[in-house]
Amino acid sequence: MMDLSAFLDQIWIARLAILKGLGITISISALSIIVGSLLGVLVGLSLVYGNRALRFVVRVYTDFIRGTPVLVLVLASYYVLSTIGIDLGPFQAGVFALAVFCSSHVGEIVRGGLQAIPKGQTEAAKAIGLTFNQTFAYVLWPQALRQILPAWVNTAAEMVKASTLLSVIGVAELLLRTQEIISRNFMSLQFYFLAGFLYFVINYGIEQFGKYVERKTAVPS
Repeated sequence: MMDLSAFLDQIWIARLAILKGLGITISISALSIIVGSLLGVLVGLSLVYGNRALRFVVRVYTDFIRGTPVLVLVLASYYVLSTIGIDLGPFQAGVFALAVFCSSHVGEIVRGGLQAIPKGQTEAAKAIGLTFNQTFAYVLWPQALRQILPAWVNTAAEMVKASTLLSVIGVAELLLRTQEIISRNFMSLQFYFLAGFLYFVINYGIEQFGKYVERKTAVPS
């Protein structure tokens, strides 16, 4: 009981630091997921509908990024880009790195979802006079979205977990804030458990959002 009381006291003392770290983690995760998903859609479209030269360039980009550890991308975004005149702060560099990594995975997800749709769907759309944009918006994308949602949720959850790596470039996200708190009160187990619970809450929210969109896009039986 005394340990629990002391832990709760320390949580109250560190509440502002925890909330600030949680807010930064949510901001980084949301920005990287949104920007990475938008870029990923463009990557997926390029892989499926681009000309040969564009497909080759995008394929090299996708394979290179997917094969590079996230930590390397984070460090490169912060330290390497500055050597060529692109000065990004820790927060901006972290979001950029995670968004680029997210885009490569979402691009592959979108490519797979679009290529899984029978070609007869596109031919039928052409037969009734739909343009490519109309075909994509009303025929292809709704079907692909139902297939890519589960994989997209997994990718989004990975971005939340990958945000912990930004502590190495000084971003005061939840993990770094937790480590700073532990260095003052030495309650390692308790505060790491609290941080893990907060990460779980964020990912659970993403999972529920994915299920909500899945229900909205489901074909009525």
